[in-house]
Amino acid sequence: MKKFAFIGAGSFVFTRAVVRDLLTFPAFEDSEFCLMDINPERLEGIRRCVQKLVDVSGKPAKVTTTLSRPEALSGADGVLCTVFNGDIDVWRYDTEVPMKYGVDVNVGDTRNVAGIFRALRNIPLMLEICDDIKKYCPKAVFLNYTNPMSMLCKAMQTYSDVDVTGLCHSVQGTAEMLAGWMGLTLGDIDYTCAGINHMAFYLKLEKDGVDLYPKLRELMKDPEIYNKEQVRNEMFKAFDYYVTESSGHNSEYNQWFRKRPELIEKFCTNGTGWNPGHHAYSLKLRLEREEKWRAQLEDWLGGEIDTKRGLEYAAPIFNARFGDHTPFNFNGNVINNGAITNLPQDACVEVPCLVDRAGLHPMTVGALPSQLAIMINNTALIENMVVEACMEKNKRKVIQAVCHDPLTSAVCSLEEINLLCEELFEINKPFLGDYK
Repeated sequence: MKKFAFIGAGSFVFTRAVVRDLLTFPAFEDSEFCLMDINPERLEGIRRCVQKLVDVSGKPAKVTTTLSRPEALSGADGVLCTVFNGDIDVWRYDTEVPMKYGVDVNVGDTRNVAGIFRALRNIPLMLEICDDIKKYCPKAVFLNYTNPMSMLCKAMQTYSDVDVTGLCHSVQGTAEMLAGWMGLTLGDIDYTCAGINHMAFYLKLEKDGVDLYPKLRELMKDPEIYNKEQVRNEMFKAFDYYVTESSGHNSEYNQWFRKRPELIEKFCTNGTGWNPGHHAYSLKLRLEREEKWRAQLEDWLGGEIDTKRGLEYAAPIFNARFGDHTPFNFNGNVINNGAITNLPQDACVEVPCLVDRAGLHPMTVGALPSQLAIMINNTALIENMVVEACMEKNKRKVIQAVCHDPLTSAVCSLEEINLLCEELFEINKPFLGDYK
């Protein structure tokens, strides 16, 4: 019997999806799914969901719950993490305080000043989890879904020796979206995608050896297609390659779309994609879910349960490592170490990887096109600096990193950035302690 520990199991979407997928692998039919969360009510809710998945599958898997992280990790073969350090009020400050200075944040969980302070809160927690893994399940495979992905993985892969990589569904999700625009399925296309998390680009996009980019460029002339992802489609038209992650997310990673109200109105308000770029979009969605999650839970439990394997990477990775050992290709977050030659070698990059029973094998991509490397290098260097600042508890380095953030620097003066950061340091003091 294999044991899977879900840390932060109350994140319903990821937990349900990964358990569903694990149950499709014969090697995991009799596994223990140990669910851990610090919220007893949400923990009971996800227990009911996972038990329903097990019951519908007809497999002999076992579901256990605990409020104790050491208990969850004890003897685990696989660990999956979806945690969030700080409550919704802290997240609210991540968007409200920058807005006082004109920095209009869409999600704020990955980059810009909001993502940087989320990293400062979450890095110590993630390293604590790594310490516990070393104590209670030292051979476990650890898969992280928590954002900001690049900075958390950079910290864990630099300051811990646990077997960890980070996963995101933006690569396969965007590939499926692009295929659909062209009247194809995900299985029809071949792609190579590389960069950093949420800012990786499809360097190759083909069907049967034929380049699909000319067809995609033609589709940009169709208003219906263009309006589905206005920010990303503008970036594609300018830089020739398509980026992963939504228009809303990408609008806050650069200096082109959110620095003036008229630009936000034009590019970040009316797009028909799931996240065009509204202010505090993700926070508002989370607040709505907090009000409705109990009713939505009952609706899900009372509805038809889908047991078909989805597109998340986690279950096939676990299967390759300690299931039936079928190798699996995916995009993972790893320290560069030569995978992309014109990005910082100590940065966390998102590149194609092969995983098998021996471990994780990142692909050597080579050099990115210059127009992409310039953009990504800036962000990768900022992320490296934030991780250093967090480990040193160095306030000056944090502020210097924010000074180079594309969105914040497009809106604020150096003096304003300093004032903005000082406010956020004070608000986050219960989580960060004293930075010098």
